[in-house]
Amino acid sequence: MSRGYAIESLSIYESARIAIILPCYNEGKAIAHVIGAFRKIVPTAEIVVIDNASTDDTAQQARSAGAKVVRESLPGKGHAVRRGFSEVEADIYVMADGDGTYDATALPALINRLVVDRLDMVVGTRAEKEEAAYRSGHRIGNRLFNTVFAKLFGARFTDIFSGYRVFSRRFVKTFPAISTGFEIETEISVHAIMLRAPVTEVPTSYGARHEGTESKLRTYRDGARILSRILLFTATHKPFVFYGILAAFLTFVTILLGLPLVFHYLETGRVERLPTAVLTVGFMISAALSFVTGAILSNIGIGQWEVKRLAYLQQKDQLDPLRKLLSETETE
Repeated sequence: MSRGYAIESLSIYESARIAIILPCYNEGKAIAHVIGAFRKIVPTAEIVVIDNASTDDTAQQARSAGAKVVRESLPGKGHAVRRGFSEVEADIYVMADGDGTYDATALPALINRLVVDRLDMVVGTRAEKEEAAYRSGHRIGNRLFNTVFAKLFGARFTDIFSGYRVFSRRFVKTFPAISTGFEIETEISVHAIMLRAPVTEVPTSYGARHEGTESKLRTYRDGARILSRILLFTATHKPFVFYGILAAFLTFVTILLGLPLVFHYLETGRVERLPTAVLTVGFMISAALSFVTGAILSNIGIGQWEVKRLAYLQQKDQLDPLRKLLSETETE
């Protein structure tokens, strides 16, 4: 087999346990088509539909199409992904949406990249092939959030919201999955960066949703929720950055309020605006506390990530036999 990634068949991976996890909410009109598309590409894969409290016939359609159905009663994509990761045992995990927007034919390239390059995650970045694939608000929001994320955590990803991903077992089994909603992809990206896991991105086609279905994403509500989650991730995983920025802001306010008082004191020898002086001192103390808090939490966070890294390293790599088989095939 060639090392190139534009492969069309996964027959070489028949001995591997491949699981395709499809979190779904009311995707009864599309799910059978999605299952069929992935089944055609990976006939030996276990396809698991996480029915996220659907009120339509999603579960019935999924079973009729030959998929395993797991019911998750807690609403929210994060709950569905967490349930899938905990319930399913595999060597290679594939995560995609059940609305038909992701290209199943790109899966061989994603899996091959994961195995050959010894990666823990491959993200299928979304390249629009139809104008209707993205609403204008989603397109602008996606660019904005990716820019903010890159500034805070580093520019390792260009599409942090892509729901089309391939994972190694050790990544899935060491991922805490705390998020409840659409911010789950952001949490996955943060986890990969903080864990310093080997990852990459591969462009894939992204089309319009299957006919008769509608997006569950609410632009403003979910956008605000995702932004707040990014800030929470920053405070949790990069506290020195978060509290350092806060300290810098409070210092700036202190200077704005304090300079006029200092100049007035130098001219008259008196501090006449006592309330302003007290407020300035309060901001100055808050700035110092924020800086110290960030430094302390940063040191604590290093220890926590050392524990997570050790747990990650304890997970056995299940893909070495496949790599050996690939190497033998290439030399023939």
